[in-house]
Amino acid sequence: MTDTTTRRYARESEEQTKEQSSESEKEHVDCPECGGKLTSDAEHGETVCRECGLVVEEDEIDPGPEWRAFDSREKDKKSRVGAPTTNMMHDKGLSTNIGWQDKDAYGNALSSRQREKMQRLRTWNERFRTRDSKERNLKQALGEIDRMASALGLPENVRETASVIYRRALEDDLLPGRSIEGVATSALYAAARQAGTPRSLDELTNVSRVEKDEIARTYRYVVRELELEIRPADPESYVPRFASDLNLSEEVERRARKLLQNAKEQGVHSGKSPVGLAAAAVYAASLLTNEKVTQSEVSEVANISEVTIRNRYHELLEAEEHIPDR
Repeated sequence: MTDTTTRRYARESEEQTKEQSSESEKEHVDCPECGGKLTSDAEHGETVCRECGLVVEEDEIDPGPEWRAFDSREKDKKSRVGAPTTNMMHDKGLSTNIGWQDKDAYGNALSSRQREKMQRLRTWNERFRTRDSKERNLKQALGEIDRMASALGLPENVRETASVIYRRALEDDLLPGRSIEGVATSALYAAARQAGTPRSLDELTNVSRVEKDEIARTYRYVVRELELEIRPADPESYVPRFASDLNLSEEVERRARKLLQNAKEQGVHSGKSPVGLAAAAVYAASLLTNEKVTQSEVSEVANISEVTIRNRYHELLEAEEHIPDR
């Protein structure tokens, strides 16, 4: 057999194979009875023709769960999958956890021997979850971040970001010579500013176990080494929280924002503490809208001195006077 004949047979065989595969695909997509389009009926486990109603396939495999649920609560209760992974846990939530209740699957109390056995299992399980010093370090730091974030009322996305920042600091070996609490507090401070829900250093100091100077020093070091992009805190981001804590209306909040915007146009905000400006703006707006609050009340909420509020208050009103009527 010549090479030409061999090539011709190979080409004919290839064309025949293509024709057979295209025919099988057409049979799979089109109805063998009328040529209509097929559709899948998941409820009955059948593949039927849209045109003539012919059942082409039946008893199909259902990839869904074998149980039924009629509301979201029942669905969550019956579901056998775990929670999504999260950076807020040192093992990202992938390891097992033995519950503290000394009861079996039916809710019956365990015997004394079984309770002792379960306690030993809990102890060894906890040891296995933190296999080395780095994981123990991470577990302690993430616990601190969660505790401080709860005390400051920060949302979950800030906690997640702070956990990621701390993990990066740990991986880049930034912790030698610095306390775990200091780096954890700095990570939370940076995450809150990145998310647009900043907290002042004084507020962080009140819930942290380290001093204010150490937090500020560690924060600058972490931001520089990790090259975090953090904008200067905007005084307007503090206004809603201060107004809410003082039980002031939305009108006061809008007026305070307007005062701060005018101050930015006049350049008054440059070099000033954003917390002090926000507190003074809330105080001035409350007076302008006849919802008076005292300087001591604002000082207590914002955690700054009354002298600072008085100084910024006069500066804001002077900037307001220099704005031309529009």
